[in-house]
Amino acid sequence: MASYVDPLVVERVIGDVVDMFVPSATMSVYYNSKHVTNGCNLRPSLTDDPPRILMSSLNLSDFYTLVMVDPDAPSPSEPYMREWVHWIVVDIPGTGNVSSGREILSYTGPCPPIGIHRYILLLFKQKGPIGMIEQPATRANFNTRHFATHLELGLPIAATYFNAQKEPAAKKVASAA
Repeated sequence: MASYVDPLVVERVIGDVVDMFVPSATMSVYYNSKHVTNGCNLRPSLTDDPPRILMSSLNLSDFYTLVMVDPDAPSPSEPYMREWVHWIVVDIPGTGNVSSGREILSYTGPCPPIGIHRYILLLFKQKGPIGMIEQPATRANFNTRHFATHLELGLPIAATYFNAQKEPAAKKVASAA
């Protein structure tokens, strides 16, 4: 009998970034036409623009927060900048339309300098609209757990992650053509 092991556990997303949680919503992430599945590999050049995100099982009267982080900055073997925050959007309405939320920190695409990095997108349910919130002073050393605690978000309700590594210069030019 085969047993299922959650890729979020296997790849230490649960542990390095968030605590164990039970998903209560579905979040599908797309870069262009590429559907992101847990653990898939994406070229950084494919992720220059923010992804399209589809969500389901949301309550229309609630608000949500989306956070994207890299826990492997600057290097998976020495992640002394853990976590590097790439994107924060709050007050996403229950329709799931991310562009209707309030962007606290604008999107920056993955740019791993060395090694294979994990890029994690987490969705949290808010207790209500979030008032004034300051942008993090720096993208380095962000802490998703502290952020969620500060805003009383609790555990994530959905998460997905992908891997990316630095592209050779020749491949970047070829993929841009």
